[in-house]
Amino acid sequence: MIDVTAVEEMASDARARANVARLAAAQALTGANSAVIFATGSIVGATLAPDISFATVPISMYVVGLAAGTLPTGAISRRFGRRVAFIIGAGLGAMTGLLGSFAILRGSFTLFCCATFLGGLYGAVSQSYRFAAADGASAAYRPKALSWVMAGGVFAGVLGPQLVQWTMDIWLPYLFAFSFVVQAGVALVAMAILAGVDAPKPAPSDLHGGRPLLEIVRQPRFIAAAICGIVSYPMMNLVMTSAPLAMKICGLSVSDSNFGIQWHIVAMYGPSFFTGSLIARFGAPRVVATGLLLEAAAATIGLTGVTAMHFWATLIVLGVGWNFGFVGASALVLETHRPQERNKVQAFNDFLVFGMMAIGSFSSGQLLANYGWSAVNMVVYPPALLGLAVLTVASLARRRKRPQAMAEFPDPGI
Repeated sequence: MIDVTAVEEMASDARARANVARLAAAQALTGANSAVIFATGSIVGATLAPDISFATVPISMYVVGLAAGTLPTGAISRRFGRRVAFIIGAGLGAMTGLLGSFAILRGSFTLFCCATFLGGLYGAVSQSYRFAAADGASAAYRPKALSWVMAGGVFAGVLGPQLVQWTMDIWLPYLFAFSFVVQAGVALVAMAILAGVDAPKPAPSDLHGGRPLLEIVRQPRFIAAAICGIVSYPMMNLVMTSAPLAMKICGLSVSDSNFGIQWHIVAMYGPSFFTGSLIARFGAPRVVATGLLLEAAAATIGLTGVTAMHFWATLIVLGVGWNFGFVGASALVLETHRPQERNKVQAFNDFLVFGMMAIGSFSSGQLLANYGWSAVNMVVYPPALLGLAVLTVASLARRRKRPQAMAEFPDPGI
């Protein structure tokens, strides 16, 4: 006799695999948006800003856009379906490129910050790609679906910095102006791919079902997932956004900076080809803990020297640590909600992560300008230790709860 549940899971996974292919491609193209901003933002900011301490403000505005866009993305997805949100996001990505180029041509620091803010809104939408891949998939396939979409970022790591390298001096003396025009074109290609994602509008019953958000976020598992996401992403962002300007201050070239960012992004997304399998084998908490330890190791490398090799090694190890920490934390979030609760819970989680990242991002320029590259790296240690502590407490609480549940609901077959 055919197991109906198994057949339904196979059909759901087949649909999820088709979506994963499109979402991974979109992740690669959308990642070029953030790669262009991160590779050029602090350098353009240092050129256009009234003071060098404001050099990283454009990147901070990108992070503010990430935070500001998470809840609206969840609301639009919940009301109209994820595909509508994806297309709106890609349109914002095209506007980012056009306005960014115009700002550089006009020499306007304010307009450039507005452009990167729009880029952050685009990035906020792209953060939901990983969760969209898991929609409707079986519990066994969800971590792999999430991980494979994140793997699309490997190509972003190649495409984004190379796009900058190939186009940065086409419109001299307006460095990077043409790079943003090309980035706008890439966003339009992403829009065409996302239009084919199978993400139907939610059923009316899903709009009002599920538990209250407060009840969900009070779960120890969700608290651990959110805090680990808050630690892994903002700490990575702090070091990454400071690195290009720190390299310039240390006398290294723009090519050295582009190379470091390129391999950092590859390291961020490359492990995604197997992170899902690691989560399935060892569990999300162990993978998250490994990620936090790697981020601390990256900071240690950054403290040992300021040659190009030191910067590159720091960025590469940092990228791998971010992947394990953030993908693992995202997998933990998937364990805390029911299908009809996914949009509001996922959006709230991302709001917490990127909201905290926005607060920290504004301090990166001041931290680097006033205290130096070593201070940027030293800031990583306390949050990493906090994340490890919270993860340990949540895991112990979960283990204690299991024997209690077995005692209250014994197996009738024993």
